[in-house]
This record gives sequence, structure tokens and C-alpha cells, in this order.
Amino acid sequence: MGTPQPSRQPTLDEVAALAGVSRSAASRVINNAPHVSRAKREAVERAIAELGYVPNPTARALATSQVGSVVFAMPNDDPAAFGDPFFAQVVRGVSAELAKTDLELMLVAAPSPHGRDRLRRLVRARRADGVMLMALSGDDPLAHLPEETGIPVVFGGRPLHVQPRWYVDVDNRASARLAVEHLLRTGHRRIATITGPLDTDVATARHHGFRDAMAEAGLPADRVAAGDFTETGGAAAMTRLLDAFPDLDAVFAANDDMAAGALRVLRAHGRDVPGDVGVIGFDDLPAALHTDPQLTTIHQPIEALGREMARMLVALLAGERPCPIILPARLVERDSVRARPLTG
Repeated sequence: MGTPQPSRQPTLDEVAALAGVSRSAASRVINNAPHVSRAKREAVERAIAELGYVPNPTARALATSQVGSVVFAMPNDDPAAFGDPFFAQVVRGVSAELAKTDLELMLVAAPSPHGRDRLRRLVRARRADGVMLMALSGDDPLAHLPEETGIPVVFGGRPLHVQPRWYVDVDNRASARLAVEHLLRTGHRRIATITGPLDTDVATARHHGFRDAMAEAGLPADRVAAGDFTETGGAAAMTRLLDAFPDLDAVFAANDDMAAGALRVLRAHGRDVPGDVGVIGFDDLPAALHTDPQLTTIHQPIEALGREMARMLVALLAGERPCPIILPARLVERDSVRARPLTG
């Protein structure tokens, strides 16, 4: 006879499954955290008794001091920014995931020194258990919030000069390369790009993707104008590009808003899209369906970005150590790019 094997300890996931609740709700019951309904608490307690579950003491110690709320913050002092289609989709994803838990969500705009100090005070006063941060520029001091406070922080995207421990992002470089490769594959050669602010990782990565594709094709990547992720900024950048490179035959804009601005300027200058100039954007926001012509773009799963940020933060609050996540993106072909005869 072989040596008897020790019985396997039941897991938190098994407790949650038997109780019919989310993993985070089960964790909050086990750690006696606030804001848990009586029905969930009783279901989890029954499952614990039935399975003989023994909580992890380290995770329990982490969770017992929780207050039951988390923060979603972004560096923009305009409250209307939360209604921006991109951020609205992120917040919708965050809210949908947190609805599976008993955590309260606080929205905070924290771009100015005063706003950042307010966020720090909120965290240091232990009025929130964790933070989700979006869209940081390279020198934003909030990038160092995890080290300053010791609180769990999940980044949406990555700061330019800091490698965060926990983040959810899209492979912006590879996705931008995919966009430019589509322009090349459809016969475009004199391709320009409108970048976002190059003090952000997202804009820098998309610019690098443009350069990667052009280098692979043996073509110059010097038709570049900086934008600011707004339609107005895209229009101004497109005007500069036409002045400097009147022979351009395609434009990759680093987001859909700038692509819409580029379309407006091209039309005003008598350039047909897609006949004279192909235009491709990034994001696949609803507005991409309402441009004239409809915009070929890179679809990134924006709402899923918010869901995964919230899911990662909930896992951290439950004592887990999740891995960073890179979400896939894909090309969506519409009418603003058309195949053209190959030229030298």
C-alpha cells in the first residue's frame, strides 16, 4: 500500500461556487468585511461549514481593515470628461464588474496638484480600499501612488516611465502596426501619422507601431504631426501635414477623434477619402460609424478594459496577486480606406 496522501483543502472558489456568489463576495464574508447582504453571508457560511474551508490568514489580515469602497480616478479636471465616449465605456465596464460585489465606486478627477492631494488624502484616511488610475502622462506623480500609500492600485494603460505591478492594457504598438500594415497592403506608400501627446505611453507606443510597419516596408516614417487626442487637435495636425507633405496618400491617426478631425480638413482641402487619401483611426468609438465616410479603425475592447481593471482590483482586495493583462485589438474595415494601385 502506498503512503496515504493528505486530503486537499477546499478553495475559496469552491466556497463561492457552492454558495452561488462571486469570489469577492465570499472573501468579504470570510473576512467579516462591511457591505455584505445577509443572504450572501448566510449562503457563504453554509458553504464554509459544508466544505470545511479554512481561510488563508494572510489574505484575511489584508481584508479585515477594508472599508468597502474603491476609487476610479483620471487626470482630467473637467467633470464632463467622465461623459467622454472612451471613459464612459471604461466606467461602464468598471461599474458592471463591481455590481457583482458589494463595493462602492467613487469617481475622482485628479489632474491638478489640488486634485492629486485630495486623492492622496482620501487614500491615506483609509476612505477607499483601492484605486484604479487611467491615462497618466509621463511626469504625473500619481504614477508613484502605490509606493507612497501601500494601497492596491490598478492602472488602465501604463505610465510612460514607470512599470506598474498591476495594469490592464492593449498592445498599442502591435495594434498600430496592424493599422499601418493595412494601409500598406491596400497600396498606400506615402503614409503620415497623427500622434497623441508623446508624454503618454499610449501615444508613444502607437507611434512606435507606425514606425515599425514603415521600417519593415522600407519606407520613410517622417510624415508625423503631434495631436492631443481631440478632434480639434487632429484637424490642426492634418493641416500641418498637408502643408508639409501635400503628396501624402494615407493617414494613421492615433485615435478616432483625431481621425475625424483629419477627415474634416481633407474634405475642406478638396481631398477625396478614400480615393485620394486613406484614413484609419484607433479605438472604434461609436463616432467612427458617423463620420463621412465611415472610419476604418482599430477596435480595442474599451468596456472590457474597465471590467478587467475592476476584476483585478477585487482580486487584490481578496488577497490574491493577479498578473497584468494585455487585451487583444482587431482591425475593423469600413469605407475610409480603399485598395489603390501599387506605386513605387
